[in-house]
Amino acid sequence: MKLRALALAVVTLLPVAASAHEAGDFFMRAGSATVRPTGGSDNVLGLGEFHVNNNTQLGLTFTYMATDHIGIELLGATPFRHKVGLRATGNLATVHQLPPTLMAQWYFMGNTSKWQPYAGVGVNYTMFYNTDFNQTGQDLGLSNLSVKNTWGVAGQVGLDYQLTPDWMLNASLWYIDINTKVRFSAGEDRHSIDTHVNPFVFFFGAGYRF
Repeated sequence: MKLRALALAVVTLLPVAASAHEAGDFFMRAGSATVRPTGGSDNVLGLGEFHVNNNTQLGLTFTYMATDHIGIELLGATPFRHKVGLRATGNLATVHQLPPTLMAQWYFMGNTSKWQPYAGVGVNYTMFYNTDFNQTGQDLGLSNLSVKNTWGVAGQVGLDYQLTPDWMLNASLWYIDINTKVRFSAGEDRHSIDTHVNPFVFFFGAGYRF
């Protein structure tokens, strides 16, 4: 009896294995999301390509596990704010954007593994708004700035580490195909510049399973 009681006590004190990413689970991740544009543009007024700077915001992802290996994820974030300019002139404008992205994911490990690497592919819709030339742009006679909203494909790789049955750490890398048109007036002439933002998005954060 004493041995049985001792064995029961030991089993009770052992840590319970963290079960992760089971069919029917819903979890949310939150953390820093850094958008790093990699593309360029057509020549702008003979002064070269547009340059778009990096920006970091709060990133949010919402994931539903359709099976133990297949997840459906929606990426959201607080609005990204990018400075846009030319090397010859410096920053000319500020552009805000939101890039909601829907992904289908494959999780490679079984639901008893604390390490959960995954890959995904999906579709992105990027909305641009609050597009304004700064004083430098206005001094050059530029006005009426607009950026076309776009659809594009997206790819993703990531890794979760399960801390407890409900909490996890996450790191992921996204690539989003964003090809748009930047339109503006220079004096009385209207210009439309094909622009390729095509950013990598670096995400680091924590997640919680509901």
